[in-house]
Amino acid sequence: MKENVIDVLMYLFETYVDTEEEPEPDQNELRLELLRAGFGDNEIERALVWLDGLTDHQESLNYGNLSAHGTRIYNDVEHERLDAHCRGYIIYLEQTGILSPPQRELLVDRLLALESADIDVEQIKWVVLMVLFSQPGQELNYARMEDLVFDEGAGSIH
Repeated sequence: MKENVIDVLMYLFETYVDTEEEPEPDQNELRLELLRAGFGDNEIERALVWLDGLTDHQESLNYGNLSAHGTRIYNDVEHERLDAHCRGYIIYLEQTGILSPPQRELLVDRLLALESADIDVEQIKWVVLMVLFSQPGQELNYARMEDLVFDEGAGSIH
């Protein structure tokens, strides 16, 4: 089975997001479940590192002096990895209040950490859900984003 990190993350997210089980499974349990589901060792390891980065990097990212009225300038690497459609969608999420500037920065960090050659809007939607789910007090924005992810009839954002 040829899967990538985002496939592993989406599987985990869909499997555990609505469960009421406590406590959360440890990495060994997750690893075994993912192996049984058919994912490869390399993708599993990269996904678990990515998840650790989701929580570990939240405090360490340097956001500088962020303002709700500022303009995000993407560096060359970000510009190359996130095409105009992706950057436009991130702006849309920020302008609608689903993402704050620090959450946008965490999103960009986690998107680049996917190491995927081609990041698309569908991947952005799922990573936004994971970012919002990982932060307390984001239930309303999470629900709004969930509507965007699962709304099959959604048209263009323009």
